[in-house]
Amino acid sequence: MKLRQFGFIAALTTAAWVSGSGAHPPARDLDGRPVGAVEVVDLNGLRDVEFGDTEDELTRRGILRTDVDACGPALAGYDTTSPIFVDDRLVLLWLGEATRTPQGVTAGMPVEEVRTRYPSARDLDAPQGTYRLDGLLARQGDRAYLFLHDGRAVKKIIAGYADWAQRLFDEGHSPC
Repeated sequence: MKLRQFGFIAALTTAAWVSGSGAHPPARDLDGRPVGAVEVVDLNGLRDVEFGDTEDELTRRGILRTDVDACGPALAGYDTTSPIFVDDRLVLLWLGEATRTPQGVTAGMPVEEVRTRYPSARDLDAPQGTYRLDGLLARQGDRAYLFLHDGRAVKKIIAGYADWAQRLFDEGHSPC
């Protein structure tokens, strides 16, 4: 996906995200799900998807699907995870509810608990007068987790290259 396409999709998804903002139901307890239902994303990616993989490689392996009704390509077997590509390379994963970090952070977790599990995470403040969420950026080398939160609980988790996570936060984009 070209940077221009990324920007266009991001603008559309930001509008969709803002229109869907408001009160959110409490997060479900993922611990009650069957074993294997919760995916783990580390700073390399998912079990069969790595940051830096090309769209062509993932398509050839049957992991990247373009035949679904979504805002962009989807990952087979990861219905709630959205890949973000720049210059044909996977740079970020916008994670769904059923995904957690190796330290057990999921959407719905209290922000203070995230700070305990990622003590070096840096606070990111959303611009005043916007509907965007604040963030915590937990960086390790050139990779990072970006935890978007409302001050109380994590609402979304993005994982991938740290520079792209920072840029996503700064520019206020979402996948859909």
